[in-house]
This record gives sequence, structure tokens and C-alpha cells, in this order.
Amino acid sequence: MLDILFENSALYLNSLNDVKKRYFYNLIDHRDKLIGIIGARGVGKTTYILNYLKNLDIPLNKKLYITADNVEFSNFTLLEIAKEFYKMGGKVLAIDEIHKYKNFEIELKQIYDMLGLKVIFSGSSAIKLEHSKADLSRRAIVYRVSGLSFREFLEFKTGTSLKSYSLEEILKNHTDIAFEIIEQIKPFEYWSEYLKFGYYPFYFDNPGKYKIKLNETVNTVIEVDIPSIFKIKYENVVNLKKLVALICNSSPFKLNIKELSSKIGIDRDTLYLYLDYMHKGKILNVIRAKAKGDNIFSKPDKIYLNNPNLNYSYCPNTNIETVRETAFAAFLMVMHTVNIPKKGDFLIDDKYLFEIGGKNKGFNQIKDIENSFVAADDIEIGFGNKIPLWLFGFLY
Repeated sequence: MLDILFENSALYLNSLNDVKKRYFYNLIDHRDKLIGIIGARGVGKTTYILNYLKNLDIPLNKKLYITADNVEFSNFTLLEIAKEFYKMGGKVLAIDEIHKYKNFEIELKQIYDMLGLKVIFSGSSAIKLEHSKADLSRRAIVYRVSGLSFREFLEFKTGTSLKSYSLEEILKNHTDIAFEIIEQIKPFEYWSEYLKFGYYPFYFDNPGKYKIKLNETVNTVIEVDIPSIFKIKYENVVNLKKLVALICNSSPFKLNIKELSSKIGIDRDTLYLYLDYMHKGKILNVIRAKAKGDNIFSKPDKIYLNNPNLNYSYCPNTNIETVRETAFAAFLMVMHTVNIPKKGDFLIDDKYLFEIGGKNKGFNQIKDIENSFVAADDIEIGFGNKIPLWLFGFLY
């Protein structure tokens, strides 16, 4: 059984070329016994796991990489493979695409409790471990990862090493920080390219085929990942694709739920479920007012595509205002709580109020409100409470 798996594992490790390190590479503590890497398809989870294994200073037969959709799983359970590997002296087991394996939570718990193996697994961002059948959240240390920030894109593109900054640092010292960055690199030389192509690391594998690969990635999330996690019939997957197209061509703040459900041909509650699936699958960002909490059956206040690359790939008439808001939400949602306020565009951490716009955007809608800011596009350096939009791409 293990012979073929070891052979495949060695081939995967040997095929790994030079790796550009993502922001989360240094955040993961490998002293933990069970580690999950959860995130959108295409953000580099597999590359991270292979890089970790390849550089792990133990013999090749002590580490094993497997994918949960491998044909070998049709004959053996995950637990059986883990037992056999451990019996042969195995130390580290890496399992990719684990959301495709039925009841993975139960078997991971058994592996954790019964065997002295270190396990690292990756899965779709739609996985919800907090209420899993095996209560895996008490055993697994889970890292949720996102696509490239603007800072990471610049590093990948130019080879220039750049610092990240906390939100508080940017709010207090954005002018000085922008000057420091501009001394190293000209952000507007690359900003438009990032918005159109820079969110997924596979852009750098073959820029000319990026949109094709992006389309394939989104289709796989909708056709494979989401149905493997949620109860949705395959024949209804087409409704998820319709949803992307309809939201793409609607303004985030003018979305009519009744009209949307009518166009797709589903009732309102089913629409809310589909929106939740697409939000968890990192195709959409569904944002509500703070008072509504996380109730998925409450009407969203705004719905965006997950990142601006999707706007440029899926929307025939890309609206720059929508792109700006999409980019800001994508940056902030990685490490902060984002809600829709009564005034302004976004409320961050229930404390900071933001308006998003171009270089001439003013404070009219949020004037005299404490901790209010404008994130303005088309400016290189800000002043006072007006901050360059691109600078929020340095949060991670």
C-alpha cells in the first residue's frame, strides 16, 4: 500500500522548484502535533506543505505527502494509511485537499489520539472545524490564509524585501510609512497590475494564462469543493455560477435580494445559504451591519466578489468604485472584523470608520465622527486622516 504513496510523495517533492515565501510561512509553529492550513484554492497551501516537507531534515521515508482525492483512498482509509506509515517509523504525515475525504474529522481525531504522528493538513476555506463531529478544533491548530497582499505581490514581482505594518501603525504614521516605501519602490508602477492579476500566486507561473487558470480555480471551488462540504445537489451548482455573474454586475450597495432570488429561480432562504457557501469558499465577501451578527439568514448589507482580480475577470463593465471597495475589504478581512456602518463604507473592529474613493474623496459623509478616515485611490502619499488605498495592501 505505502510503496505507491511513497513514490508519489517523492515525485511531488522533487517537482517543487524555487519557492517564493508567503506571509504565513513564519507564523506556523510546527511544534504542534496537528496543524491545519485552510484557505481559498490557489493561494499556495500545497506549495507551503511541499516546501515544509522538502526542507524537513529527516529521511525521505519518515515523511509522507498524500492527497485526499488520490485513487489509493478508494481501497484504504486515512486511518489505515496513517497506522501503516507510523508502524514503519513515519514521523510527519501531510494530507492535502482533506475536505474531499468523507468524515475526515473523525479519522484525524483518531490519528491524533492513537498515534505519535505529526500531521499537517490543508483544506478549503469553507471547512468549519469549530462544530465538527469530532470537535477537532480542540486538537488542531488552524491557520487561515489568504491571497497575495499588495506587499507580497511587490516582493514577488521585484525581489524587493518590504515590511508589513499593523492597522494602528498605518493610521498613526501613514505619511512616514509611505515615504519609506516609496524610497524603495514606486507603488503605482504595479498597483493596476495587482488589482487585475496579483491576488493568486499562480500568476507568476504563467502570466499569459492567468485568467484561464483563475476561471478554472473558481469553477473547481464551485463544482467540487463547495458540493463536497455542503449539501448541494450537483444540478444546482449552475445557480452558484449565476450568482457570481449577477453580483458581478450589481453595485454592492444596490443589491436587491428579492430580484436576485427571482433571477436565479430559488427562494430567499436558499439564496442566503448559497451566499454563505460562496462566502466561505472565498468567491464572495458577504458583509453585514454589526447588529445583524453572523446570522446567515439576515439580509447582507453589501456583497462583493472576494478580490478585485475576480471583478476584472468576470465583470464585463468593471466599476472602479466597486474595485476599490473590494480591494479594501479583501485587505482588512484577513486580520480584522469588517462591518457595514450607518454612515461611511466600512466599520473596522467596531472602532474605525472608513470612506473609500478616488483622490478627490472628501469627508462629507463622515465629518465630525471620531476615528474616521478616507482610504483614497490615486494618491501616493496621504495627509491627516486621508490615507492611500494601496497602503492597506501592506497589512500582511
